[in-house]
Amino acid sequence: MNCDLIASNKSNKILFIVMLFVGLSVQGQNIEVAELQITGTKRTKISFVEKLVTVRQGMLLDSVVMNKDILRLKKLPSISHAYYNVKAMPNEQCVVQYVIEENFTLIPFANLFSSSNDNFAFRVGLQEFNSFGRNITLGAFYQYDNYSSFGVGIRAPYLFTDKLGLALNYNDFTTLEPVFFEDDTANYKYSNTGFELLALYEFNLFNRMEFGFSFFTEDYTYVEGATSEGVPLNLNVDKHLFKFIYDYNGLDYYYHYLDGFRSQLNLQYVGSTNDNLPEFLIGFNDFTFFKRIGDRGNWANRLRLGLASNVDSPFAPFTVDNNLNIRGVGNTIDRGTGMIVLNTEYRHTMVEKNKFVLQGNFFVDGGTWRNPAGGFDDLWESENLRIYPGVGLRFMHKRIFNAIFRIDYGFGITKDGDNGIVFGIGQYF
Repeated sequence: MNCDLIASNKSNKILFIVMLFVGLSVQGQNIEVAELQITGTKRTKISFVEKLVTVRQGMLLDSVVMNKDILRLKKLPSISHAYYNVKAMPNEQCVVQYVIEENFTLIPFANLFSSSNDNFAFRVGLQEFNSFGRNITLGAFYQYDNYSSFGVGIRAPYLFTDKLGLALNYNDFTTLEPVFFEDDTANYKYSNTGFELLALYEFNLFNRMEFGFSFFTEDYTYVEGATSEGVPLNLNVDKHLFKFIYDYNGLDYYYHYLDGFRSQLNLQYVGSTNDNLPEFLIGFNDFTFFKRIGDRGNWANRLRLGLASNVDSPFAPFTVDNNLNIRGVGNTIDRGTGMIVLNTEYRHTMVEKNKFVLQGNFFVDGGTWRNPAGGFDDLWESENLRIYPGVGLRFMHKRIFNAIFRIDYGFGITKDGDNGIVFGIGQYF
C-alpha cells in the first residue's frame, strides 16, 4: 500500500511538472511585443530597418519571425552582423531589441590581372553601398585593358517598397578582343556603349528576381592578325537586350564565413540589326554550395552551366577568361556557345585578430566549351578542356563590406596550359 502511494505521488509530481512546462510554453506564446528597439546603427536609417523587418509593436513574440528578420538584415551590404535580445516585462509583455553591427560601405575596388602571354590590365572604382542610409548602391569604375573604359550605376532594391526597386547602369567598354575562326586568330578593337534598366523584386527572404532591358551599340574594328572573306573588318551594330534573373539565396552568413546553397539563373535575348552579329538567346545558371569546416574552414563550390544559340560566328558569347571562370588561363583566350565550369576551393582562416583576417585557399578551376556551330560532343573533347589548380591568399577586414583583397595563382595542367596571377577585390565567387 505504501509502495502504491509512493508511486502515485511520483506520478503526480511528474504530471505536475509536465503541466507546468506546457503552461509556461503556452504562456510564452502569448507574450506581446511592447516595443521594438533598433540599436547599433550609425549611418543606416532606423526607419529603413523598420521597413524591412516583420516584427512590430503589438505582435506576439515569435522566435521564427525574429530569426528570419536577422537573416534578412545580415544579407544587407551595410550590415556585417546582427542578433536580437528579448527583455521580459510585466503583464506578459516584452521589449525586442535588434542589435546591428554596421559595415563601412564606401569601398574602393580593384581587379588586376595578367598571365605570361598577356598585357597587364586592371579595373578600379568606388562604390557606396549604403547611400542615404537606405542600402542604395552608387558606383563608378575605370578600366584599362589595352584601351580605356568606364561605367556608372545605381542600384536601389528597396526604392519603392520593402520588396520593389530598380537598377540603372551606363557603360562604355573598349577592349582588344581576340576573334577565333578557321584555326586562326585576329585582334579587334571592341567597343560596347549603352545603358541598362532593371526592375528588382524580392518575393521573400530567399527568392528574388530582376527583369529589364538595355540598348547598346557594338563596334568591332580590325587591328591585326588573320583575316577571312566571311568575317568583316569593321562592324557597327545597334542591339537591344531583354534580361531575366532569378536568384534563390539559401546562404547563411557569419562575417566572412558562408554556409548553404544558392542558385542564380540568368536568361537573355539579344536582338541585332546586322546579320553578321545575329540575334541569339543565352542562358546560364550558377549553382553555389558552401560548407563550414570546423571553426576556421570554408569549402566553396560553384558550378556554372551555360548555353547559347549555336550560331556559326567568331563572336560567340561565352569566353574563357581569368576574371570570369578559370584563374590563370589568360584574358579572353577562347570563345564558345556552351560551357560547363566547376570551381572548387577550400578557404582556411590562418590569422584572425579583432577585425583583420588572413585567409589562405587551395583551388581547382576546370571547364569545357562547345565550339561555335559545334555539337555537344565538343564538351568532351580534350582540346576544349582546361584544368587549373592553384593557391591564393585573402586579406580581409570584417567591418568593411566586401573588403577582401585576393591574390590567386593558377597553373594549367591540361594541353597548352598557361599560368598567371589574378588580383581582385572580393571572393572569386
